[in-house]
Amino acid sequence: QVQLVESGGGLVQPGGSLRLACVASGRTFSRNNMGWFRQAPGKEREFVAAITWSGSSTYYADSVKGRFTISRDDAKNTVYLRMNNLKPEDTAVYYCDVLRTWPRTPSGSWGQGTQVTVSS
Repeated sequence: QVQLVESGGGLVQPGGSLRLACVASGRTFSRNNMGWFRQAPGKEREFVAAITWSGSSTYYADSVKGRFTISRDDAKNTVYLRMNNLKPEDTAVYYCDVLRTWPRTPSGSWGQGTQVTVSS
């Protein structure tokens, strides 16, 4: 079983940037494909971005392509999500997860999430 702890969220103005981090423990992190997901109020959780275990491939939802970048540092057991040019519609709780299947299917090992609010 893997434990995931997300951090880095906050309140930011439209056009601003944030970097989220997800620290994993309890499982061999470096062998897992990882993903970021988000859930806005009143909506279902949706896929945001994914990265392979090697870091050689990434995949993004159309809504964030060109603005968000996923990366990983296996020495720190951490996966990151750099978010630029944030929009109000990016407001959500962001979660990371180990992917059950590439590139969009989570395994359900959710952490507590981190709140991102984009507002002027």
